[in-house]
Amino acid sequence: MGLQAKVTDNNSQLDSKQRKTSFINRMTEHRELIAALFSGVLIVVASIFSKYGMESTAVPIFILAFIIGGYAKAKEGITATIKEKDLNVEMLMIFAAIGSAIIGYWAEGAILIFIFALSGALETYTMNKSKKEISSLMTLQPEEALRIIDGREEKVHVSILEIADQILVKPGERVPADGIIIRGETTLDEAAITGESMPVSKSNKDEVYAGTVNLNGSIVVEITKKSSESLFQKIINLVQNAQSEKAPSQLFIERFEGTYVKIVLAVVVLMMFLPHYLLGWSWQETFYRAMILLVVASPCALMAAIMPATLSAISNGARHGILFKGGVHLEKLTALKAVAFDKTGTLTRGKPEVTDIIVRPDITEEEFLLITASIESHSNHPLAQAIVKYARDKYSITLEEPSQFKDVPGWGIEASLRGKHWKIGKKDFIGTDEIKRFRNDIAKTLASEGKTIVYVKDEDGIAGILALKDVVRDISKQAIHTLKSMGIHTIMLTGDSKMTAQFIAKESGVDHFIAECLPETKVEHLKQLQEKYKNVGMVGDGINDAPALATASVGIAMGEGSDVALETADIVLMKNDLTKIADAITLSNRMNKIIKQNVVFSISVIILLIASNFFQVLDLPYGVIGHEGSTMLVILNGLRLLR
Repeated sequence: MGLQAKVTDNNSQLDSKQRKTSFINRMTEHRELIAALFSGVLIVVASIFSKYGMESTAVPIFILAFIIGGYAKAKEGITATIKEKDLNVEMLMIFAAIGSAIIGYWAEGAILIFIFALSGALETYTMNKSKKEISSLMTLQPEEALRIIDGREEKVHVSILEIADQILVKPGERVPADGIIIRGETTLDEAAITGESMPVSKSNKDEVYAGTVNLNGSIVVEITKKSSESLFQKIINLVQNAQSEKAPSQLFIERFEGTYVKIVLAVVVLMMFLPHYLLGWSWQETFYRAMILLVVASPCALMAAIMPATLSAISNGARHGILFKGGVHLEKLTALKAVAFDKTGTLTRGKPEVTDIIVRPDITEEEFLLITASIESHSNHPLAQAIVKYARDKYSITLEEPSQFKDVPGWGIEASLRGKHWKIGKKDFIGTDEIKRFRNDIAKTLASEGKTIVYVKDEDGIAGILALKDVVRDISKQAIHTLKSMGIHTIMLTGDSKMTAQFIAKESGVDHFIAECLPETKVEHLKQLQEKYKNVGMVGDGINDAPALATASVGIAMGEGSDVALETADIVLMKNDLTKIADAITLSNRMNKIIKQNVVFSISVIILLIASNFFQVLDLPYGVIGHEGSTMLVILNGLRLLR
């Protein structure tokens, strides 16, 4: 009992420490908001004292509210002014608050500081909220892994895992590093990587990614990438870089800020004197109106019109498997008039598949496939591997061992099996005379559909033919249709022959195709498309697509593409889902629409408040509320993009 009580007591102390640490972390995270709210409480207390004529007590409390509420923003403004040698919005607020105090409007000055601090805390919250997706993602990668050495399991840190190491991943655990399954089968939750909520079945030779969840079976994984080079880590790096890169509109606003602040200060100085002499205002009224102008002319809302919206949109994209490398690329998507697609691995699956089989009457399809697959299993050619896979998937056959195997590179293979000599390969390798006698019309029809024909011959002539094709993804057709409905022209760029390109273009639904493209000619064709359509996106996945991705107005890479393509592109589609392009464009349109709303609204409020002040119908408290309230509204409007 004593031991149990001690353990319980220790656990209680541990929980207490954890709760205390968690509380401190939350307090630190929201310190700006806490300071702003505390200054608000002090303002209420000071206002009560002031109402009952206790000014000597109220003023020190107002001063304390100034200091507590304005410290963070004042420090930020002064530091930035010294560093950049230029004035900023924060300095305008400091001057306005001090000016209000000078003319005896302590409460108004304190309210200005309070609301300015509150809007600053809200903006900080927005920034933290937009980065929360990445912060939570970073916690998903395990720090330790079970490495298998000589049949023994040892727990090691993921940073010391090397390529070709073998690790055990048990049910319920997260995969610690990228690799391929060499033993076992399971179902993985890949939502953190691809954005896909449905679990994916995985077995031998399938790829797995760090950060994904092993749901039910134990698997042994062979490491293919170090933890620092994993797809998971690339996602984190891409989004972190994107959040630090500013869009052109944001850069323009920031360059405009310094000039605007100087103009406002110059006009305020004139406002302190000219109305007194030209309009007959009293000195007190003149100075009061100048202080209101200092408050309402500050471009706080305009400065907050863009960045919160951009960060929210980038986080939204990351959550749905679309990684933007910066706000500039997200902003550019709206202007796209055309999108060019690579064919292999982008519009198509990138691997040939058997589509048609025609056999001689004296042989069954199963027997034909057994013989063909048994011989082709000794070849590394992609067509051979596709035939073997098709045969195994369709009939679950057990392959036989051929003899006298001979590989003729570029043409085909020969071998003996079941007492016969077989030849498998191209038309010229088999013999054109034999082919003419075996339903040559069907072979021609299949070839005209962009399919590759493999002929199989035995001692009695052509035993059968197989047609293979790199199949267009169903999702590609859907994506092309959606883009066309949005008024975006679609083009396919491919190195294939004109006949194959024509058939794939028709099947996928693209508006236009350009065939027989080399990597360097892809760039030339893309430049020609840019001359015609101005803003052209490029979608690709291979090393040969990298030059075109770099040339395009916006380069979009498939998530499973080559490292070079991923590095070169501006946007990465993590799930190889081309429909995400339309989603990205829609998100870009939403972001630009919200930014325009924010800019128009903030400028309109500034003009309205300045005019109201000039006609002496606006008091300082309402000027403060109108100005800072508009800042809060544009920030909240930007936050809508998180959904």
